[in-house]
Amino acid sequence: MAGTRTLARSRNDRVLVGVVGGIAARFGWSPTWLRVVYVLVAALSAAFPGILVYLILWMLMPEEGSA
Repeated sequence: MAGTRTLARSRNDRVLVGVVGGIAARFGWSPTWLRVVYVLVAALSAAFPGILVYLILWMLMPEEGSA
């Protein structure tokens, strides 16, 4: 399908490596609000290992334009 957004790390909207920016772009969400929600969930929940999930997504998600 033409115009289908894929899940890829963002090259333009990144703070560290573009994982959250890429997820926000894929679903059409605000990257700032998604970052706030991600940090809050990671900090307030013992069941959500935020750093580990981020690192795994970094390794699995291709960079935008490389796929």
